[in-house]
Amino acid sequence: MFSKVHESLQKYYGTRLQASADLLTNAPCLFPRGRMSQRALDALALVHPDVRARYFGCGFTLPEKLQDCKVLDLGSGSGQDCYLLSQLVGANGWVVGLDMTKELVSASREYIQYHQEKFGYEKPNTIFVQGYIEQLDEAGIKSDFFDVLVSNCVICLCPDKKAVLKEAYRVLKDGGEFYFSDMYSSKVIPENLAQDPVLWGEGMNGFYWRDFISLAQEVGFSGPYLVTASHIIVHSSELLKKTGDITYASGTYRLFKLPKNIVKTGAVVTYKGTVPECSDQLSFDAMHNFKTDVPVLVNRELAAVLQHSRFASDFSIQYSDKPGPTQDQSVQDCHLNPFLLADRLNLFVKQCSKTSNESDCKTGEN
Repeated sequence: MFSKVHESLQKYYGTRLQASADLLTNAPCLFPRGRMSQRALDALALVHPDVRARYFGCGFTLPEKLQDCKVLDLGSGSGQDCYLLSQLVGANGWVVGLDMTKELVSASREYIQYHQEKFGYEKPNTIFVQGYIEQLDEAGIKSDFFDVLVSNCVICLCPDKKAVLKEAYRVLKDGGEFYFSDMYSSKVIPENLAQDPVLWGEGMNGFYWRDFISLAQEVGFSGPYLVTASHIIVHSSELLKKTGDITYASGTYRLFKLPKNIVKTGAVVTYKGTVPECSDQLSFDAMHNFKTDVPVLVNRELAAVLQHSRFASDFSIQYSDKPGPTQDQSVQDCHLNPFLLADRLNLFVKQCSKTSNESDCKTGEN
């Protein structure tokens, strides 16, 4: 299963792509800066320029409240997200970056001491491991171990996406979160295009967004919850000829692993304003923005997520006989569709060149 596709991707990311500007889409420019805390922006400034230059992600995967957490980055690439997370979890937290590409893992390791000293830590809190995200057990990743998993534009590259989600579910603790950004197609990719090596390398081989929703629920995750989304612009005329009317979007979702056999009931939840840098409100996803000291009736699943996740101490929860808000399938699809959310947010790329020497990529909204 791994031979041809993984060998092709290792060559693409290990040797062909030397910088984010070598990609043929604007995916690495889609930074959801509106959701980045000032601490995260300050942390980015401390990451070594060489690490930032080889960034191939499609958004920043930095969920709230990471202090002292154990975090696993699936497909860590150059290590940029790991070194950001290293600062957010603090000296007592732990970050593991896993990637299948030997060149990227080696390059990431070169900067461990640099960032340890830059952050003022007595010892490193970041390690990098080579392995496949479909087979975390073979890389020595334990079950029920991590508080948070992140992934940045990597699952779309994998031939067995269900295996990735199953492994992510396995290694998370009960109450743990999988928070990730990825590329999604607007429709199922024809088989002849799905095997194209350049489309694979660019993440355009086909991660149909509806298939992702089904797989996540089949594996056992609660959610998903769509956080933000942006349209992806394809710059290559050659790729546009291949993909035709298929469009692409970047979407950031959060999934949670809940304990087995819990009783789910609707609840009135009140956010206490205690999450760092979220004193006035906590933007949980595109649908739920919890304002401090304002009671909100939520459905059974979200009540369970808030009760059993790392956010439990940040909410007062009063259980209700009422099931909470319900949605029919069409409304639910609307709130989970990254293309519709990107339209609603009106996110677009103001400036991004992949064919010139310009490297100033900006996003914005009208």
